[in-house]
Amino acid sequence: MTRQRVVPPAATLVAVLGAVLLAGCAGGAGRPGVAASAGPPCLPPSAGTAPAPGGPVTPEAGTAGELRLVPDVTLPCLVGGHPSRVAELRGPALVNLWASSCAPCRQELPALQRYAERAAGRVAVVGVVTADRRAGAESVIGSLGLTFGMLEDRDGTLLRALGRAALPVTVLVTGEGRIANVYVGAALDGPSIDRLVERYLGVAVGP
Repeated sequence: MTRQRVVPPAATLVAVLGAVLLAGCAGGAGRPGVAASAGPPCLPPSAGTAPAPGGPVTPEAGTAGELRLVPDVTLPCLVGGHPSRVAELRGPALVNLWASSCAPCRQELPALQRYAERAAGRVAVVGVVTADRRAGAESVIGSLGLTFGMLEDRDGTLLRALGRAALPVTVLVTGEGRIANVYVGAALDGPSIDRLVERYLGVAVGP
């Protein structure tokens, strides 16, 4: 299945007001087509402090054996709440960039939802709706019953900061807020998510 190339619309970025993470950033309660559960904050509190295990570091994760920091991009929640600085996320965490028009994205989102439920309190899962129509994203969230936090990136700012142009993209973030791996392969499923998290974040989550 081919990956979805994203060409974000040109737009002036809203000035960052130094927003800090606030727990009031809830899921899609009260909006048509969005899961009724209030859900977690878009960027939840730290799920833990497990560092990335030793071993090979992928080129996109840094150079000279150093993991690079998560891009300092401030994004609003898809529905309500306050803007959140992605760079303030502390893992272990998976950050999944997706859009409703992206077939591989829709294919892997249910697996990410199941993983979010299995790994609750140990590994955080955060979605980033990227260069998409809000109505389309809300429709997918509602139809798939997604309850993990969702940020909205109308201009594809985070995607560009990661040096990517196609979706889906999944970023594995360590407890220190650094990128352990940027995954851009085939659509994820349960076993492949488990392998990625165990390899790059050092966390094994049972069935």
